[in-house]
Amino acid sequence: MKNKIFDDAFMDQRSICEKYCAGFVPSSPKLKMGISDAALRGVLPLHGLRRAPEADTSGWYIWSGDYSENADFFVPIHVEHVLSEGMVFAQYLGLAPGWRFLIGEEGYEDVWFDKNLLVDE
Repeated sequence: MKNKIFDDAFMDQRSICEKYCAGFVPSSPKLKMGISDAALRGVLPLHGLRRAPEADTSGWYIWSGDYSENADFFVPIHVEHVLSEGMVFAQYLGLAPGWRFLIGEEGYEDVWFDKNLLVDE
């Protein structure tokens, strides 16, 4: 099924990957990701990291504020909802596993590769 919103989002994701010389590994709209409540509300700064996808997950974890190890810190959300709602971080979801981003006020953006994300825990 073709959808202009998803097509545009994937083009934006590909552009981010090209900008940072990162591999493009799209997150299927049907996969899930972990997101904190504050990130869902759009609180900045936003942190994102991608581990290797597993089963029905994209490998993405997005949060705002202080990171927490609490089991309920991240709630699952389908990538489809992130894309359809045009969340500010949607353009980064094509970054390959091992990549991170930080989005702040006034257009601040930092994107980098972190090889430690690829190590099995």
